[in-house]
Amino acid sequence: MRRRLLVQVLAVAVSLPLFAAPAFTAGEGGGSGQTTTQCKKGEVWDKKKNKCVKPQYGMLDDDSIYEAGHDLAMAGRYDEAISVLTLAANKQDPRILNYLGYSHRHSGRVAVGLGYYEEALRIDPNYTLVREYLGEAHLQIGDLAGAQQQLMEIEKRTGKGSREYGMLSEQIDHFLRS
Repeated sequence: MRRRLLVQVLAVAVSLPLFAAPAFTAGEGGGSGQTTTQCKKGEVWDKKKNKCVKPQYGMLDDDSIYEAGHDLAMAGRYDEAISVLTLAANKQDPRILNYLGYSHRHSGRVAVGLGYYEEALRIDPNYTLVREYLGEAHLQIGDLAGAQQQLMEIEKRTGKGSREYGMLSEQIDHFLRS
């Protein structure tokens, strides 16, 4: 059942039109001052070709797909992120699954998002960013105990000083106050 749902979700996501993804030059993120390249609608950045291209299965490496999907998700362009992330060759990459979950959850498909988070944790139970987002998803559906469980799991793995612990703890506090 879960596999069939995942296949249906992927089929729908791939059928969505692909839009522009932020694309970055090779030195981005290292403080080198490189400029950001914006691709036209329907294109993503191909690091190998050093230009914008129309995305197709297998043409971009999974790291480029992850980066573009992550950036689209963080920009609130969730359906576009889903379209890009589903192009990944490795459908079991926890990073890809995490941002598929994030994008679905923020698009209002919390149950679908939960499934992606659970799959990512099955593969890598120590991926605390997934646990933070999973805890937030539990809060979205009113499951305080589920969120607190994820907070305890994060604490076991990274302690109370981690970013993920702080973010989820803050969300739980906000949930309790409202």
